[in-house]
Amino acid sequence: MTNKWYDKSWQKDFLNIKSHSPADAKLLMGGVKGLKDAWRLGVLHVEYERLKKIQEKND
Repeated sequence: MTNKWYDKSWQKDFLNIKSHSPADAKLLMGGVKGLKDAWRLGVLHVEYERLKKIQEKND
């Protein structure tokens, strides 16, 4: 059983949707190391959800 907080499929999908800075790509692939990383990953997840909604509207 996987929990939503442990699901990394969105991170792989987000890497393919748009280009990222090296630091963001490393965070998406490697995971959180501290509070700052957790905050940034949350910001990236919100951006991912926004882009997915736009992508679904266009399909």
